[in-house]
Amino acid sequence: MRGVEVGDAAGLAGTLTRNRAYMAPFEPWRSEVFFTKEGQAARIAALLTERDGGRLAPYVLVEAGTGTPIGMINLGSIALGPFRSGGVGYWVDQAWTGRGLATAALTEVCRIARDELGLHRVEAGTLVDNLASQRVLAKAGFEQYGLAPGYLHIDGAWRDHRLFQRLLHDAPPL
Repeated sequence: MRGVEVGDAAGLAGTLTRNRAYMAPFEPWRSEVFFTKEGQAARIAALLTERDGGRLAPYVLVEAGTGTPIGMINLGSIALGPFRSGGVGYWVDQAWTGRGLATAALTEVCRIARDELGLHRVEAGTLVDNLASQRVLAKAGFEQYGLAPGYLHIDGAWRDHRLFQRLLHDAPPL
């Protein structure tokens, strides 16, 4: 896992294209441009702008040795002050699922959120039937705290989501 870079555009485009059908039931509608090098370059530029503004921490999961992107994890909606919270989203290439990569990445992002950003809480949402992602969250210390009807427009419809959080510490905000 490392910070996403502009040079990741071609690799992410290839990985996303290869996983398009696999990820469709869990993703919002994506234009054809999204799956191109140019679309990913524009997306990465937007992610880096959000990062530079302190609102997002975007990471890419890469295959050791080759550096090929095999997933992403983003800590976004970063809020400081008395809230000190962020939301996390992630995906892993279908060929790499079931190996603990998402759990390891999520655990590391929570460490960064606590130790480097001083956040108190990280939250995540999953489709109600996305049991694999719910297992990842549980293994990383997240607890379910609610259900959000019609939470996100995924795969062509407004979908209900289970909401999870992990409290990182009890120290007062700085």
